[in-house]
Amino acid sequence: MPVKCKAAIAMGNGNFTIENIVVNEPRADEVLVAIKAAALCHTDYDSLNWGKPLVLGHEGAGVVKAIGMDVKGLHVGDSVILNWATPCYNCFQCNLGNLHICENNSPVVAGANGYTNGHAHLEGTLWKDKPIERSFNIGTLSEYTLVKASAVVKIPAKKMSFASASIVSCGVMTGYGSVINSAKVKPNSSVVVLGTGGVGLSVIQAAKLSKASMIIAIDINEQRLAMAKEFGATDLILASKEDKGLLKAAEAVKLLTEGRGADYAFECTAVPELGAAPLAMVRNAGTAVQVSGIEEEITVDMNLFEWDKIYINPLYGGCNPQIDFPKIIGHYKSGELMLDQMITQTYDLDHLQEAFDDMLAGRNAKGVILFD
Repeated sequence: MPVKCKAAIAMGNGNFTIENIVVNEPRADEVLVAIKAAALCHTDYDSLNWGKPLVLGHEGAGVVKAIGMDVKGLHVGDSVILNWATPCYNCFQCNLGNLHICENNSPVVAGANGYTNGHAHLEGTLWKDKPIERSFNIGTLSEYTLVKASAVVKIPAKKMSFASASIVSCGVMTGYGSVINSAKVKPNSSVVVLGTGGVGLSVIQAAKLSKASMIIAIDINEQRLAMAKEFGATDLILASKEDKGLLKAAEAVKLLTEGRGADYAFECTAVPELGAAPLAMVRNAGTAVQVSGIEEEITVDMNLFEWDKIYINPLYGGCNPQIDFPKIIGHYKSGELMLDQMITQTYDLDHLQEAFDDMLAGRNAKGVILFD
C-alpha cells in the first residue's frame, strides 16, 4: 500500500519546499523505513543547487515498516541507521572490501552506474505524480523513505536515541573512519584537526580512542574550540581568517611538536583553499588526510610535500557499514564516543530553514530534524 507523507524537496535552484510525496511499496530487495531522525550537514545545503528536484537528506535513522520478499536479516519493527554508500557486494571494489566506493550503487563515484538511474527504482517515490530522486539514494528528510536493504544497518543498542543514531551515518562515520580505517592512527602519536564541526569532533574522539598522546584542534571559532576541548583535544589553536593556508597556525603546531610537525593532520573544514593545509602541519614522513571531500581544482605548493609525506583523500572513512556502525555504537554504549553531546539543537521539518541557518552560522556541532 503506497504511503503519503511529508518531505523536504530541493528545487535545484537553491530553494526547497515542504510538500507531500508518495512512497510506494518496496521491491524485492528494498525496505520501507519510517524516518525518526535526520541529521544535517553542509552537503544537504549544497544539494539545494544540484540543478534537479530531489528528496533532501542523507543521514538518518528510523524503523522498518515493510520489507521486500528477498530481504534477509531484517524485520518489520527493527530500528535501523541508513547508510548512503550502499554496496552491491558483487562489483570489483566491493570484492576488494571497498564497499564505500561500490561501482554499481555509489551516488558519488565517477563512472558508477548509480541505481537511481534505473527508472523502476525512481518510480518508488513520486512527487506531483512523477518519479523523483532521493538524495544519495536515501532521502532522509522525509517521513518515509524507500531504500535498498544493503542501505540499512540494525541498531544493536536499545538505549540509543534516534537522534544520536542518525548522526552516525555520515559525519561521525567520516571522521571516525578517517582516523581508524584510513590513516590508522597509532598510539602515542600527535594529531592535528583542522576544523572542529561535527566531522572534526568525530576525528578528535577517534584520535582519543586510538590513544594519541597529543590532539591539537585548530579553528577560527572560539566556541567550537571550547567544545573540542570537551571532546578530547589536548591543545587549542585559534586561527585567523587572514592566515593563508594556515601557515601561521602550522608554525604554532611545530612549536607544540618539538619543531618537526605532527604525525597526522586531518582537514575537516570543507574550505577548498585549505585542501593542502594539513601538509603544512605534519612532519617529514607524516600523514595528511583531506577528510571533507573537496572536489574542485586548487593550487598546491609542492614544497609542502617535502619530505616523504603521505597525502590521502578517503571517502566516508572507508566505511564498511555492517562492521563500522556496530563498532561506533559499541564505543557509544561504553561511553568512549560522545554522540548525544554532539547534537546542539533539534528541529521539526517545518523549521528546516532555521536548522540550515544555524548550521551555516556555525552555531551547531550537529543539528537534527526529528519526526513524530
